[in-house]
Amino acid sequence: MTHVWESQLPLLVVLLVLGTMAKVITVRSGGEPGALSRLGPAVLVPGRLRVPALLVCAAGELVLAAGLLATGHAIFRWATVAFFAMSTYVLLELRRRRPDAGCGCFGEVSSAPVGVRSIGRTVVLTGMAGMSVLAPVPGWVAVLHPSWLTAAGVALLLVLSPETAELIERARFRAPCEQRRGPSESATLARLRSSGAWRAHREGLTSLEPYDSWRELCWRFFAFQNHDHDDVVFAVYLSGRRPAVRMAVVGSEGSESLTEYTPVSA
Repeated sequence: MTHVWESQLPLLVVLLVLGTMAKVITVRSGGEPGALSRLGPAVLVPGRLRVPALLVCAAGELVLAAGLLATGHAIFRWATVAFFAMSTYVLLELRRRRPDAGCGCFGEVSSAPVGVRSIGRTVVLTGMAGMSVLAPVPGWVAVLHPSWLTAAGVALLLVLSPETAELIERARFRAPCEQRRGPSESATLARLRSSGAWRAHREGLTSLEPYDSWRELCWRFFAFQNHDHDDVVFAVYLSGRRPAVRMAVVGSEGSESLTEYTPVSA
């Protein structure tokens, strides 16, 4: 059973190092204006603390990776379990409080809205970290002797990682989602109509055709009216095979705020 407990140590080390590097690169590159306001955990803290929060997270990941790699001390193993368990909680909070924000797990590459896959990945990583607690060898030994269980873990994490699709898109187009042309408005509307959010709210709409549509960054917005004369606004993310769909109802007294958005073509 020894090889089972240590099989996921290489994955944990590599992911923690990649997370550190990606966050540091995101901070150093600057990215788009306001980019950090769309990434967790930075999005959960005041603006002036966003860069320090991201760097503290990166430093913590680096310490954990070094501890897992160089030693077999239980403190690093349990700290890694706690880190990924806390990450799961943070992602759940992000999904509840800021459904438009990305997890920031790998810097600005993780800008897609937090979904079930991102949360599932942190749950799996928490389990992997829990397995590593029982490993009798330091991480460097496991790195030198990977097993088929390590490969299985890689495959599972690839399936659960929304960044995979984003990296493929960037390799094809060499530009972040915000700067790409994106799917047509009709294609995005079709995506909306196949979503659960649409099915849950379409009966309350006065018309199945939007009266307004516009794009902001990597989102396409569609505005409808319901029978109470409120504005029902759907937002469709413009990247990924199964894009996120969000919905908000704007009361009639606040509907004028919709005119502040400038429609742009997809």
